[in-house]
Parts: sequence; C-alpha cells; structure tokens
Amino acid sequence: MDAEVAKVAVENIISVAALAKLGAGVAIGTGALGGGIGIGIVFGKAIESAARQPEALPLVQRLMFIGFALVEAQVLYALLIAFILLAAK
Repeated sequence: MDAEVAKVAVENIISVAALAKLGAGVAIGTGALGGGIGIGIVFGKAIESAARQPEALPLVQRLMFIGFALVEAQVLYALLIAFILLAAK
C-alpha cells in the first residue's frame, strides 16, 4: 500500500509531460553540442590537411563532406528524439 501512495505522491509532484520536455531539451542540447564540436573538428582538420597538401584537396573535400554528413546525422537523430518526447502525453 505504501508503494501506491508514494507513486501517487510522485505523480502529483512531477508530471510526465514535464519530464518529457526536460528530456527533449537535454536530448537536443547534448546532440547539438556534440554536433558542433564534431563539425568544428572535421572542418578544422580538413583545412589543416588542405594547407599541408594542396594537391590532395579533392580527396580531402570528399572525406570532409562524408564526415560532416555523419556528424550532422547525430544532431538530426537528437532532434527526432526531442520531437518524439514532446509528442508524448
């Protein structure tokens, strides 16, 4: 009986919708932070590589855009999870 009383008390204090909104904010916040760091590293290393060996620029650019797409996909997945959490009732 005490477990049921505790569950009702917790549900009255913290709503599921509030936790979903908090989770959505954390998901997109950490996803965007990681994406920003990753994109900065990808482009920084590509510029550094092109400056060291300009004749390899086409290969470096191709690999740079593949890396950018992979890093950006992480941010889009985080955004998708945030939308799913916001749609939860």
